[in-house]
Amino acid sequence: MDLDVFVSAHRAEWDRLDALLRRRRRLDGAEADELVALYQRTATHLSLIQSSAPDPQLTGRLSQLVARARSAVTGTRSASWRDVTRFLGQGFPAAVYRTRRWWIPTALLSTALAILLGWWIGAHPEVQSSIAAPGQLRRLTRPGGEYETYYSSHPAAAFAAQVWTNNAEAAALCLVLGVFLGLPVLWILFENMLNLGVGFGLMSSAGRLDTFLGLVLPHGLLELTAVFVAAGTGLRLGWTLVDPGPRTRRAALAEEGRAAVGMAIGLALVLFVSGCIEGFVTPSGLPTWARIGIGVVAEVAFLTYVYVLGGRAVREGETGDLDAADRSSAVPTAA
Repeated sequence: MDLDVFVSAHRAEWDRLDALLRRRRRLDGAEADELVALYQRTATHLSLIQSSAPDPQLTGRLSQLVARARSAVTGTRSASWRDVTRFLGQGFPAAVYRTRRWWIPTALLSTALAILLGWWIGAHPEVQSSIAAPGQLRRLTRPGGEYETYYSSHPAAAFAAQVWTNNAEAAALCLVLGVFLGLPVLWILFENMLNLGVGFGLMSSAGRLDTFLGLVLPHGLLELTAVFVAAGTGLRLGWTLVDPGPRTRRAALAEEGRAAVGMAIGLALVLFVSGCIEGFVTPSGLPTWARIGIGVVAEVAFLTYVYVLGGRAVREGETGDLDAADRSSAVPTAA
């Protein structure tokens, strides 16, 4: 395609569309029909240029023009409580449910890795000595030591906020970095499981595994589930680049990427709950069984929410993606 000839042939249409979009008064019926027709043609022109003769400057101008025209044709819409209700009741749980075949194996394999690392560290004193000096290890694992005081060393509200921020950042990184074929996600998972395994191994070697589990399980069940969901979704996003299925690779990545962004918001809420548990319940004076019980209830509630609401939404056709009206427009067919 000769780009100069194409631009010369259609520049007048683009200028006319731009002029209609700049009108401050309301368009009459004929002008509104003309705007819709020009919007359709310009979107088709943009598609042709992108596929045949991509020019960054022209593509940018037409993309902006098409976006403005789409907004004028379809109108703008602000978020409402209905959108929030739909997201929490259908979109988010459906997205988590759809990716269960990725995050459940991720959770099982990661937990097995953490247990294996913990056993290896706990059974080999030479490995423990490579982690820290004997005196420092005693300060970490003794009654009232650093493992226990870690959860009560700061005011509960500030500690909960800090934990929530750190965990939300880790989950978001898992979701975003999944597009790099999942390799950064695997590294983030390994770091988390290594930290867990080190604590498991050191406390078990000191004969205080029950104390360690009593400190980790109340918040850790829900917190790690959220991280596993994010990691599994990130890995699935990376696999979409390899095997997009019946969709084009671009369409598949766009659909799964939009769902992943929604999941990041939902998981931030889940991690907020686990952060509150870690800040207020874990260091509390409640009996160990009560603290762990609160963590178990939170975990069961989340899984029930995903499988009941999410499963029902998926069976009704929900994917966790945006509504069709809120997605980037596909190229319209010219009238």
